[in-house]
Amino acid sequence: MKHLKLGSRGSNLALWQANFVASQLTRIVPDLNIEVKVIKTKGDKILDVALSRIGDKGLFTREIEKELLDGSIDMAIHSLKDLPSQLSSGLCIAAVLERENPGDVLISRQGYKFYDLPEGAVIGTSSLRRISQIRALRPDIVLVDMRGNVETRIKKMYEQELDGIVLAYAGVKRLGFEEKISDFLPHDIILPAVGQGAIAIEVRQGDTPSLELAGSINHEPAYWATSSERSFLRVMEGGCQVPIGCYAEVRGENITVEGLVASLDGSRVFRGSIQGSCQEADLIGQQLAYDLLQKGAASVLAEIREAGE
Repeated sequence: MKHLKLGSRGSNLALWQANFVASQLTRIVPDLNIEVKVIKTKGDKILDVALSRIGDKGLFTREIEKELLDGSIDMAIHSLKDLPSQLSSGLCIAAVLERENPGDVLISRQGYKFYDLPEGAVIGTSSLRRISQIRALRPDIVLVDMRGNVETRIKKMYEQELDGIVLAYAGVKRLGFEEKISDFLPHDIILPAVGQGAIAIEVRQGDTPSLELAGSINHEPAYWATSSERSFLRVMEGGCQVPIGCYAEVRGENITVEGLVASLDGSRVFRGSIQGSCQEADLIGQQLAYDLLQKGAASVLAEIREAGE
């Protein structure tokens, strides 16, 4: 293989990720000629509607996957948290790169820490996962919808004079905005989204050269961890419209998975964790999901879906 075409969204963060993947691949094959093709997705085109109202899985991936299936690109580069729990037929995740810190951060104009935010503080986020968890701890906080890339949301925070915004640390770091972080939000405040902080390489099943090349930069602990998280999500059948968080951590041959389902107002939070062998990562994620469903999460999910119909 001498020439390789990667498919990516066109945001600065997406292009950073695609170029990072390219740099890792050329370490393995120095004379490899890599081209990055920018592909606009539905999620990139609909910017004035909250993701939870669109309720469409694959918002940021479907068009890229179509070009991958058509053979227009050889690999699709994604933020793993954007990928639906069920991939399009004929595609697979060939590699997950070493994961960045998957947590969320608070960026505040006044430099507030989360628990120091004044009563009635106004915070921007479009994530139901973040909204429900913030409401569970700080029901006094006013949450306003905010979409856009990292740079756009920071700009909007200043323009709208918000008290802060909540973003994924990985994107903030990768784009060089670390100095704007006012607080790191631990998992007991906000549990991350499935796959948050991880970059995934998606290829066609049976494309042996691409599978082998991508596999050469796969980070096994990140692959096992995110596989478990995605199996948790698959059982829950959750998309952007459901407040679900999950984080798995690999230590040696063992994996610990923590998951959460919450009502939209944060009044009910079902949370649990489970441990087991990495070799059973998928099964462990599924088991945690079934445990939470039995404890009451099923009723919350049913109410949310009924309200959305």
